[in-house]
Amino acid sequence: MDNLIAVVTGDAALVLIVSSLFGAAARRLGQPAVIGQILAGILLGPSLLGHLPGHLSSRLFPHAALPYLSVISQVAVALFMFGVGYELSRKSLRHGYRAAALVAAGALVVPMLLGSGSVLAFRSAYASLGQSDFGHSLVLFIGVATSITALPVLAAIMRERGLSGTTAGATATTAAGIMDVAAWITLAASLAGTANSPHRSWPVVLVLVTGFAVVMLLGVRPALRWWIRRPGAVLANQVPVALALTLGSAWVTASLGLHPVFGGLLAGLTMPGRDGGADPDVLRTMEGTSNALLPLFFVVTGLSVNVSQLSGSAFAMLALLMAIASIGKLTPAYLGSRAGGLDHTDAATTAALVNTRGLTELIALNAGLSSGLIGQRLFSVLVLMAVLTTVMTAPLLTLIRPRTQTAPSGDRLFEEKGAV
Repeated sequence: MDNLIAVVTGDAALVLIVSSLFGAAARRLGQPAVIGQILAGILLGPSLLGHLPGHLSSRLFPHAALPYLSVISQVAVALFMFGVGYELSRKSLRHGYRAAALVAAGALVVPMLLGSGSVLAFRSAYASLGQSDFGHSLVLFIGVATSITALPVLAAIMRERGLSGTTAGATATTAAGIMDVAAWITLAASLAGTANSPHRSWPVVLVLVTGFAVVMLLGVRPALRWWIRRPGAVLANQVPVALALTLGSAWVTASLGLHPVFGGLLAGLTMPGRDGGADPDVLRTMEGTSNALLPLFFVVTGLSVNVSQLSGSAFAMLALLMAIASIGKLTPAYLGSRAGGLDHTDAATTAALVNTRGLTELIALNAGLSSGLIGQRLFSVLVLMAVLTTVMTAPLLTLIRPRTQTAPSGDRLFEEKGAV
């Protein structure tokens, strides 16, 4: 046991160093740091390190250590999603722009329908990647995988490009917030009743999770608000409350048959803020903790990606999914922005921003992999799609408009937890 502890501790140190270096390199190249961290995880896995003499990947990350690294990474993801949910209702959904609603509707529904339809139209191609179950769960999941938007990465790119507070930035942020809520609900429906809950049917799981969400939002949230604000309250310090709420909620959703990520997101939506906004102490603590641990998530993800095992048919499927995910988002997002009154430049900027994926997509893909809904080859293809569509954002913005001055440091919106 002592030797295993030493291995896990050493792995954590290695991951932090390598991910920091790759993240810094990505930022120098004009990409969000999350791209470098994802690539670091992939390179430390069987795609590169596993091909070097001495089986370095399996030596550095032995099978016995992986469950421990996975648990730590899932805690990091739950804390990250708490931050997303904590700011989501307070920031991205408060702008009632007509353009944002049109962008959200088109940029979610169109790629989701195209992605879901691809499962039915190209069943043999999915089968060649090892998929055997083509039920409603896979159909919904691929729809989510091709339509999701990474709100934190989007906000990080906006700050870096000086787009925070602009019409395009506000429209993209609001639309991404709406799409995130809808996408996570759809993802929950696709995962309900899969390998995580073999003894419950998916309608039962959805009813249980819906009931839990109602209790959290309509019962726990007002109770916490009252208890925290009462004079001399024992729970006046909200940080331990937020930590306990996140981990407890993640435990409940995992027990009910859904991924712990949903518990973290629900905890963030449930946690009351301070003076009409997010409590800075809570955000600072949750972000700092997830910043330190999220690189482990990228490595655990990378260890499940093996590019060398992908054949020509897999890369053909990658090209198809790239087209569905990109064209299916860029086109309706641009048209929706124009219909909402934005000029050509702002509409094109909004479309490029909402096509960003990254960490949020990886969280969804890991949920599908851990539930047994998708296999490792399809998982590898979808991870590559997530990376490439995120990498596209910076060059597209450069083509649309030159770099402007960096947004003021106070214009925060969302921060990319562990990625900026």
